[in-house]
Amino acid sequence: MAFTQPALPFPSNALEHKGMKAETFEYHYGKHHKAYVDNLNKLVEGSDLASKPLEEVIQIAFKDSSKAGIFNNAAQVWNHSFFWNCLSPNGGGAPTGELATRIEKDFGSFDKFKEEFSNAAATQFGSGWAWLVDDGGTLKVMKTPNAENPLAHGKKALLTIDVWEHAYYIDFKNARPGFIKNFLDNLVNWDFVAHNLAAA
Repeated sequence: MAFTQPALPFPSNALEHKGMKAETFEYHYGKHHKAYVDNLNKLVEGSDLASKPLEEVIQIAFKDSSKAGIFNNAAQVWNHSFFWNCLSPNGGGAPTGELATRIEKDFGSFDKFKEEFSNAAATQFGSGWAWLVDDGGTLKVMKTPNAENPLAHGKKALLTIDVWEHAYYIDFKNARPGFIKNFLDNLVNWDFVAHNLAAA
């Protein structure tokens, strides 16, 4: 069974008013994400990994250096599918309910969380990701290089931002901090984050 690329959870032009052009999705979703899916299917064709769930492929391949290519593509398929759901045409603002309570408890305040998350995203050298994770019942911020993700490290992902340059160059050129601020202020799908927390 081939791995497939999930549809975007919104039209490609739905975030234009939020600072992300349809052209960004044309390349980021239509070219980069699709290439990871296509490459993964080629790499696992005919192997026992081809029939395993994507999350299991990621965990198996992360522990085996001979499967680095499989890991990189499998993790990037998962990371991007997760990232699209972290965005919403109605996103931004602040979380509510249990998520807000947990963020305040574990970070001190929502502003402290934003500061820590922004710093992780801004200081990830080169390509990578910043995450809000549930680590054994405590909310934490982490950053990962290249394709790595919390799954590979036994943590539950709640939110991510893609800081590979292709994620923001069309909209923000080389201004990664502007992309990060716009993400937190205008794009985060807090309902999706809250759903992930409830399922943790």
